[in-house]
Amino acid sequence: MDSQNSLLISTNELNVYQDDKQILENVNIKVDVGEFVYFIGKVGSGKTSLLKTLYAELLIKEGTCKVVGYDIYSIKTKQVPLLRRKIGMVFQDFELMSDRNVYNNLQFVLKATDWKNKNDIDIRINEVLESVGMLDKKIAIPAKLSGGEKQSISIARAMLNNPPIIFADEPTGNLDPESAAQVMDILYKLKETGKSVIMVTHNYNILKKYTGRVYTFEEGTVKELKEETIDIVEL
Repeated sequence: MDSQNSLLISTNELNVYQDDKQILENVNIKVDVGEFVYFIGKVGSGKTSLLKTLYAELLIKEGTCKVVGYDIYSIKTKQVPLLRRKIGMVFQDFELMSDRNVYNNLQFVLKATDWKNKNDIDIRINEVLESVGMLDKKIAIPAKLSGGEKQSISIARAMLNNPPIIFADEPTGNLDPESAAQVMDILYKLKETGKSVIMVTHNYNILKKYTGRVYTFEEGTVKELKEETIDIVEL
């Protein structure tokens, strides 16, 4: 596969807006198959706004943006759910439904994305829970789980439709160091299965243990850090 065909995300001179306010200017990023990529920067520096642009929640006014084969500038409304099915989302606050157990949380997602065969649904839920070490929590209520367990479940949920890329927005932000390490182990191993991960964080210590390409957000710009400069960056 040549590099052009293996690109999952490519932007060129992309300007990012929240309503009429420009947040980022001339964003040029690329994400290839099987890459672990960090977005780092202070709170409010535009990291989450760029993610929202990539999954077509924020409209594009200037520049180009292609994500998993879709041109986000000209994407049609009916195509947006298809785009998002190719992107697994992991959030800082887990976003699990508190009124149903783990199995029913995952079943809800599959049914919402047109899975109909109960046996297929059962098999897929077991597969993703086993992959994150949470098969024994299948009938647990989220309120009874630790933060690390909840985030592991949310990663399993993100993997249900086997997306090529995962967006993880501060996935360790609400976790103690031990739980954060467990969650990072799960996310980082996704590379081995050919998945790509974009992780938003301002926990700089994570970058040293779990290496990847790094884009830094500062004063309305996005720049890729060279590997030899990562050790001297402070957030």
